[in-house]
Amino acid sequence: MLSKEKIALVLSYQYPGKYAFTALAGAVEADEVGQEVALRFPREREALLATVRQCLEEGYRVVVAWSFYSASFPAAVEELTWLRERLEGREVLCIAGGVHATAETEQTLRAGFDLVAVGEGEPVLLELLRRLVRGEDPRLTRGLARLEEGRLVPQGRGEGVLLDTHPPFAPRHHKFGAIEITRGCIYACRFCQTPFMSKARFRHRSVENVAHWARVLREGGKRDVRFITPTSLSYGSPDESVNLDAIEHLLASVREAIGPDGRIFYGTFPSEVRPEHVTPQALALLKRYVDNDNLIIGGQSGSDRILRASRRGHDVETVERAVRISVEEGFLPNVDFILGLPEEAPEDVRATLALMRRLSELGAKVHGHTFMPLPGTPFRDAAPGEVDDETRRELDRLASEGRLYGHWKQQAKLARGIAERRQSRRA
Repeated sequence: MLSKEKIALVLSYQYPGKYAFTALAGAVEADEVGQEVALRFPREREALLATVRQCLEEGYRVVVAWSFYSASFPAAVEELTWLRERLEGREVLCIAGGVHATAETEQTLRAGFDLVAVGEGEPVLLELLRRLVRGEDPRLTRGLARLEEGRLVPQGRGEGVLLDTHPPFAPRHHKFGAIEITRGCIYACRFCQTPFMSKARFRHRSVENVAHWARVLREGGKRDVRFITPTSLSYGSPDESVNLDAIEHLLASVREAIGPDGRIFYGTFPSEVRPEHVTPQALALLKRYVDNDNLIIGGQSGSDRILRASRRGHDVETVERAVRISVEEGFLPNVDFILGLPEEAPEDVRATLALMRRLSELGAKVHGHTFMPLPGTPFRDAAPGEVDDETRRELDRLASEGRLYGHWKQQAKLARGIAERRQSRRA
């Protein structure tokens, strides 16, 4: 019989990977293998190095994990290289996961990671840890990929999970976060990685399960409850329809679970509301239960042609109507826009700027993003988003008036980096 190994899982617990790791640590906690694995959460690179060294000195077999988006891939690779140099050949297993690692598996492996998780992480990580504890070869874990003699060797893809099966966070380690209530998205917008990573269908966490974890959150000393979902008003629905009864059941149950001094934030960060779902009835329901006075609405473009090309599923008029209703119902709408979308012509840019101005005059704030050709999306081969001088001046005017916010300038640089890495890989 194989003897059990001492395993330490060291998570690079930094933005943006910390959000995924909060949920993955919860999955480890709740599984039987969690009794055999030491979890560590260093928040910066010096602490990461010190933690790995300490675990090695204590006799653990060490697994170091990263999770990242495409924009943060270079930073993760740089940290991996920095760590390996300072470990001076001491053996650790370095793994990566997340949307970029799934979409660009070979690129991620060639950057220096030993194994890459492809697909949803919970079943892959748990099976990897079980194999390590039993002293078995971790490379044979389903959902992991590796390089052998310079060639990609995949082991399939991680299975889609039922959210009720896993906790949304790790209460034993006091790592709390937003409760993921829906995974996957039926809309499959051409610029978005979510449906690629988690399939183009909705999987909802049950109301009873959400309420349970809201109570755990409250018992852990947290007052605020937030939710992760690609589209807040799709909860409980299998399709494009809005199920207000399901949403009310959810919010009423969470309100009861967190008590009178708890606060519910719904339809705001880290989730959004689709504009066609904004109705007086829906917002009246939200007002009865939520504590946020703002909503995040996905507008994305002021051009109907570009919205159709992006497969957004709504038009410009719908965005304007959503803003009017939100303001009338007492919410501050924050409307997302993506600058430099594929096939955008000067007249489309002008239409977007005009819509930004109109919405701000109605009482909205606009949130600017620059298009990034994200791996795994239908727009992955498009040119990175660019903002011309005239558009930049208008955006700066909107920002100076307090109407526009966002990191669109930094994202333009990130977009160019993603495109350059794509070209380098192909070369």
